[in-house]
Amino acid sequence: MKINDITEKALIREIKKEFLTSKPGLMLGIGDDAAVIKTGKKSFILTKDLLLEKTHFYRDRHPPFFLGRKSLNVNLSDIAAMGGCPLYSLLGLGLPGKTSTEWVEEFMAGIKSACEEFDVVLAGGDICQAEVISISVTVIGEGKHIIKRSGAKPGDLIYVSGNLGDSAQGLQLVKKGIQLGEDKEKDIFLKAFFNPYPQVVLGKAISKNKTASSMIDVSDGLSVDLNHICEESGVGAEIFVDRIPFSKEMKLFQDDVMEICMHGGEDYNLLFTVPKHKKYRIDSLTKEYQLSEIGKITTGKNIYLVRKDGHKEKLDIKGYQHFSKSSEQ
Repeated sequence: MKINDITEKALIREIKKEFLTSKPGLMLGIGDDAAVIKTGKKSFILTKDLLLEKTHFYRDRHPPFFLGRKSLNVNLSDIAAMGGCPLYSLLGLGLPGKTSTEWVEEFMAGIKSACEEFDVVLAGGDICQAEVISISVTVIGEGKHIIKRSGAKPGDLIYVSGNLGDSAQGLQLVKKGIQLGEDKEKDIFLKAFFNPYPQVVLGKAISKNKTASSMIDVSDGLSVDLNHICEESGVGAEIFVDRIPFSKEMKLFQDDVMEICMHGGEDYNLLFTVPKHKKYRIDSLTKEYQLSEIGKITTGKNIYLVRKDGHKEKLDIKGYQHFSKSSEQ
């Protein structure tokens, strides 16, 4: 059997089986947005992401400054999804020998920009020669009230921050050769793809008032990431199609807006569930953040889309997964 004969999810499940272990201080291991280690009264949150040339980005299309920011920000989004505060980062960088020093300087300027914006210290790392640009970032944060994927209960309300589908639309434009600055109506999507913004402040606010029963960031697409919550929590869900948030510009470029909103990835918004009796706490947050109530958690294991007329249909889970046929370039 080859790696592309199975899914990323199945591979992680097999790895998790081999490394199931208990150790003093390990609160949360493989299978969530990040690992959590408790030392004394503090809980530290650890996460890592890889970005590979020709898989996650193309050097001639992705400005190095924004790639530097994105490399850190996608990790900060994992910390945000746990309700944590990012503190330190480590950078692993593989570079082909012909990479220009100007490219590296711009990339590192992007890393520095994101570090300064979110008060994160780049504490170390490693650089080596590689066939393609390979970026590995680790972020360490801390949190008091850790929010897992596994706490959703039937009856909980489902919320998402921001708009969905912008980054996936941006990727489509990038593949067509559209560049930043060519068209203001398209720039909103290109910026969402090139320079995603992690919802760190919102994640901390949700954690502080102990609002969410579960949370995840929307990185692989709403359908995939909601399915993660449902599987880890042992529940189902209903999503109301007419409540899915998207930017007004989306309809200028997409005939089927719901397709890209449900299955497009890399929005890095927060998807979370809230017990009904805590809804008032979310209402207070809507004064500062764009939050949409899009559905509810149900019994069972299936996720359904509910149309405006009440018609229900089972949701097809088809966001991005590594090693699937759709992920091949």
